[in-house]
Amino acid sequence: MGRAKKYTVITGASSGIGWETAKAFANRGKDLIVAARRTENLEALKREIAEQYPTLDVIIKTVDLSVLENAYQFYTSLKDFQLETWINNAGFGNYGSVAQQDLRKIDAMLRLNVEAPTILSSLFVRDYKDVPGTQLINLSSCGGYTIVPTAVTYCATKFYVSTFTEGLAWELIETGAKMRAKVLAPAATQTEFGKKANNVDTYEYDKAFGVFHTSRQMAEFLLKLYDSDSTLGIVDRETFRFELRSPVFPYAGGSVHNQTPAK
Repeated sequence: MGRAKKYTVITGASSGIGWETAKAFANRGKDLIVAARRTENLEALKREIAEQYPTLDVIIKTVDLSVLENAYQFYTSLKDFQLETWINNAGFGNYGSVAQQDLRKIDAMLRLNVEAPTILSSLFVRDYKDVPGTQLINLSSCGGYTIVPTAVTYCATKFYVSTFTEGLAWELIETGAKMRAKVLAPAATQTEFGKKANNVDTYEYDKAFGVFHTSRQMAEFLLKLYDSDSTLGIVDRETFRFELRSPVFPYAGGSVHNQTPAK
């Protein structure tokens, strides 16, 4: 009998960084579970991968992770698969002042950017933390390390992703777990992000930013992070250089003021 397949799970795989990341892992010979709201896009991704890598298994999961019950159901639906890598890529942004922001959009953004990756990360860690070779990669942003004007609430969601994942990375190391948790923090990347964040039908990155990365470049950076022993892969917002780094946020691991567990 052959070895059981090990799957790489990618959320938000219907376009952009998620789409290119799926292709990049396929190029590594990885079987995939790709999730997003748009079934037709996922089917197109599956066809594209099948043309190049016909022996790979690509499982499609149509799910809206901004509905939190769906996040639990999505994870439960994978119980019969052996998972190796989990990439929480699904998310969206918002530009505008806090005073004027659309709170219905913000509510959905908080659920998708903060709550869904917390749920999915926690479930994955619970089941796989002691399995050698497993990795969790959460997509943050350079806006998860720098507050960007007119994107305050979006940056706050990504600060959460950054601190949660960096803290989890420390926890896994300190408890001797086999899994590693990592953060990818892109700067401006040519995806559908600009349209969604600005509530527009068309968005030209060359006019809005001048300098930006393509989704394919970000997928390449993600693989560099995946292959490394670093916790953080971040794009410098000013130079646009990609760097592999140690965790950024202070961690009170050795403080005498930490809570002493009850015995």
